[in-house]
Amino acid sequence: MSRRRHAGFPEGLSDDAAAALCDFLFQLATACESHYLVQLRRHHDRQRNLYDPEDPWRFPPNAPRSR
Repeated sequence: MSRRRHAGFPEGLSDDAAAALCDFLFQLATACESHYLVQLRRHHDRQRNLYDPEDPWRFPPNAPRSR
């Protein structure tokens, strides 16, 4: 079985370069989460409070109802 190639990642990196790239991406993701924490929480809260697909007529608690 051959490894699947991803076009977005460079080929032939050394172990040190791969570790440095992963460290950089982790730090970037952490900084992004920290900067946009309020917006991310608000978005995740809205996604969690969507309607029940089994009973779409039911609103979640405290959901704004359109008229």
